[in-house]
Amino acid sequence: MNSINEGLSLGLGFSNGAMPVLQRLEQAGMVDTIRWPGESANGGGSAAPWLAQHWNGARRVVAVGACGLVTRLIAPLLGSKHSDPAVLVIDPSGRFVVPLLGGHAADAEDLAVKIAALLGAEAVLTSASAGAERLALDAFGRAWGWQRSETGDWNRLMAKAAAGETVTFHQEGGTRLWQELEAGRFLMGVEEEGGPDLRITPHEGAGCRWHPPCLWLGMGCERHTSLEVLERLVDRELQHHGLAAASVAGLASIDLKGDEPALLALANRRGWALKLFRSEELAGVPVPHPSDAVAREMGTASVAEAAALLAAGATPVPETTARLLIGKTIEHAGAQERGAATLAVALDHSQWQAPQGQLHLVGSGPGSLDLLSADARVALAGASIWVGYGLYLDLLEPLRRPDQLRREGRLTEERARCAEALALASQGLNVALISSGDSGIYGMAGLALELWLQQPLDQRPGFSVHPGVSALQLAAARAGAPLMHDFCTVSLSDRLTPWDVIERRLRAAAAGDFVVALYNPRSQGRDWQLGQARELLLQERPGDTPVLIARQLGRREEELSLHTLADLPLERVDMLTLVLIGNSSTYVQDGRMVTPRGYPGAALACAQ
Repeated sequence: MNSINEGLSLGLGFSNGAMPVLQRLEQAGMVDTIRWPGESANGGGSAAPWLAQHWNGARRVVAVGACGLVTRLIAPLLGSKHSDPAVLVIDPSGRFVVPLLGGHAADAEDLAVKIAALLGAEAVLTSASAGAERLALDAFGRAWGWQRSETGDWNRLMAKAAAGETVTFHQEGGTRLWQELEAGRFLMGVEEEGGPDLRITPHEGAGCRWHPPCLWLGMGCERHTSLEVLERLVDRELQHHGLAAASVAGLASIDLKGDEPALLALANRRGWALKLFRSEELAGVPVPHPSDAVAREMGTASVAEAAALLAAGATPVPETTARLLIGKTIEHAGAQERGAATLAVALDHSQWQAPQGQLHLVGSGPGSLDLLSADARVALAGASIWVGYGLYLDLLEPLRRPDQLRREGRLTEERARCAEALALASQGLNVALISSGDSGIYGMAGLALELWLQQPLDQRPGFSVHPGVSALQLAAARAGAPLMHDFCTVSLSDRLTPWDVIERRLRAAAAGDFVVALYNPRSQGRDWQLGQARELLLQERPGDTPVLIARQLGRREEELSLHTLADLPLERVDMLTLVLIGNSSTYVQDGRMVTPRGYPGAALACAQ
């Protein structure tokens, strides 16, 4: 790989005003080697020698200062767009992020969007595709786990798209979800005479090509076969059949080869995943070249072909989408080598799998974008697909870019949304599963984690929870300071929890004198639970206990009103409302709801 894919992330500043921005970037892991303002470089005060020293090994350079200064600094170092690092400039106040160099080739625009999300800044994107809100055809595939070929006139392709001309494409591998992003725009799946403008394919060749990881290499070998035998076999057959190594998703074999040194070394050296199957699984896959000898020794008539097909999604039934591109081929050891190996290659047209995707559980907050955490913004900016209930996605829609896919689900289909998001992440995608409020409080995090834990260890995508501001927190902030002592939350929805359990929790909360926040308090088909909850709480606290009704928190329709527990207007409460009930020491003064930090007796004891 070249330095763009694996090099350093440099940060540098030119004034003390750059320090806070550089510190935030360092804390977020967006820069790892920093020249702080005022540091000397090679015995001098200039940043030029320091940057020249690190330039060839850098993946990105993030400079906090003026664009003109940075332009003059990097000018003598520029070589090729295919080898130069991305260069981004941030003003010292952290208001704007400008991708100065490597907008597409080095992912500068993607990084600018993520840094802007972290800083609460604006990414200033000047490319034609960004201005037209269209896919950057020379960069979009990276979000789907694809690798771009070095062949083809990408500049001509981008110019054609920028001019609004029809761009034709042909796809024979990889996910087709991306096509939804360009529906009704300028891309057409039509091959004109002379071939399409863009190919998404596992095959090498001329023209502009994206290579999706949709090939699985099934391999078998004798015990202690030399690594050189495996490498020679793979490289020769891929080249002979015109297949791109960039499209290899991984290796597959029988579980008996799980400790084979050469097979493990090949997977590690090439960065390929390794799938292992039991003999009974392999035996159920029809193959063109079964072997009785292999069946006697391994318990299956095929290792290479069957493993390749299984890894690519084949099933014993004829409706499978996987097919063999290369049947079983044998390679024997040469001089100073040992053993022999077999190879087969399968393609899956409908599925693909990169080594690991990411599933991000994002708490969107109550609704206002101002309350969205920087952590959540960065996760959203980096996701290829957003999955969530339509209302929550609508609230975040101003942040979604044209290259990010939106997948909606219905309100009551939480499990289906979690399963879809997990399936997409398991295919190698970066997925944001969005809940309102905090994803870990009555959100999607718990269900998603349960489904994730049910996956085999070696097939789980990355899993991260990004907290948001809960309705409880925002309601308390709007009311004053009602959560200064112990509190609890109770959902009145008995769709997933039996009412007798909810009632037992309410009694305990009342007896313990907790401040109580009621979620899901009342709906058209469930209108009696809130009244019952009020009666249970009145058994333990006075009728003049303050109550806040907070509806549509953080949204334009937000409504707040203070009441007492005895006079709580049930008819004004719905599923968009949170009800916050004080404890025995909570009071209202000058329109503010306050719960003292300690009870009177405890406060007196502390004073003494």
